[in-house]
Amino acid sequence: MKKAIALVLVALAVASCTQTEKGAGIGAASGAIIGGAITNDVRGAAVGAAIGGVSGAVIGHVTEQPGQCYYRDRYGRRYIDAC
Repeated sequence: MKKAIALVLVALAVASCTQTEKGAGIGAASGAIIGGAITNDVRGAAVGAAIGGVSGAVIGHVTEQPGQCYYRDRYGRRYIDAC
């Protein structure tokens, strides 16, 4: 019963997050699991969580802007415009 209540509370907490926050959370959790499994060390899990969190946040940020794409001009500057 305690596990079910914990899962409901986590689901409610995640439901109010933005796509960037959801992506960061999922990326961090996945990175920690993969980093810990590969290295069998807490340090590997921490590095995996950091890398996964940043990657997930970037992916989540991009999905917050539907119909918008990132482009680079000939000088290397990034800008956002309609796809």
